[in-house]
Amino acid sequence: MKASLKNYRQSPRKVRLITELIKGKNVVEAQAILTHLIKRGALPIKKLLNSAVANAQGDVKDLIVKNATVDKGVVLKRWMPRAMGRAFPIHKHTSQVKIELAHKVKKD
Repeated sequence: MKASLKNYRQSPRKVRLITELIKGKNVVEAQAILTHLIKRGALPIKKLLNSAVANAQGDVKDLIVKNATVDKGVVLKRWMPRAMGRAFPIHKHTSQVKIELAHKVKKD
């Protein structure tokens, strides 16, 4: 039960702050956290989590977020004109997010 988001136009450093909050949590709890989080990346991560849940077989209450990784994507390179004919580089970072779900281990 995996889902991935490629070339998300936000830096990996900012997206990792969001994924660290949901690692190891129950899916229902993770969805509640992402719903009330005031960060731009919370909505795409929530959509990705819902996609991983749709890929899963079985009850949603038995699933936990096993792993959520954020890797560096492609860097869009742009140029800003500066004084005296110079140019200044602008790097627009992207992220690749992967979420993996697992069934909760039941203790008897």
